[in-house]
Amino acid sequence: MMTNSMIFRTEGQEVFAERTFDAPRELVFKAFTEAEHLKHWWGPRGWELTVCNIDFRPGGVWHYCMKCMDQNQGDFFGVEAWGKALYHEIVQGEKIVYSDYFSDAEGNTADDMPATEVTLTFIEQDGKTKVVNRALYASADAVKTVIDMGMQQGFTETWDRLAEYMASAQ
Repeated sequence: MMTNSMIFRTEGQEVFAERTFDAPRELVFKAFTEAEHLKHWWGPRGWELTVCNIDFRPGGVWHYCMKCMDQNQGDFFGVEAWGKALYHEIVQGEKIVYSDYFSDAEGNTADDMPATEVTLTFIEQDGKTKVVNRALYASADAVKTVIDMGMQQGFTETWDRLAEYMASAQ
């Protein structure tokens, strides 16, 4: 079996990640847009999506909580990380554009944490799906902040979980 590694790079104010998943585009798109799919894979290993309220439409909001359930992660065990996305543009099966924020349980955005404009593109490739994530930050310093927080590892583990879920969901 071929391992499908993620391409991850930063360029100034942008972070790019891309990976090809062995699943049809329609299913991969649903995995990013429906709570019943997201709860199976969103977040790094050892973390679970304990709250996932999604209103998937332009102007709609996705408010969620990831909680560390892995006792082996030491100080992170029991920690909750809240996030919020505001959807701007949706092209069914092809593209999602949204603003991504750190937030609290009430959905208030954390102004002291970097927000990002995300464009997700889903490209059909012979029954597989290439996902390209382009994240635009306000500054190169904001990119450094999220990279220093472990963004690349988190992305890799999250997309590994997505690949495993896609294998079981078909």
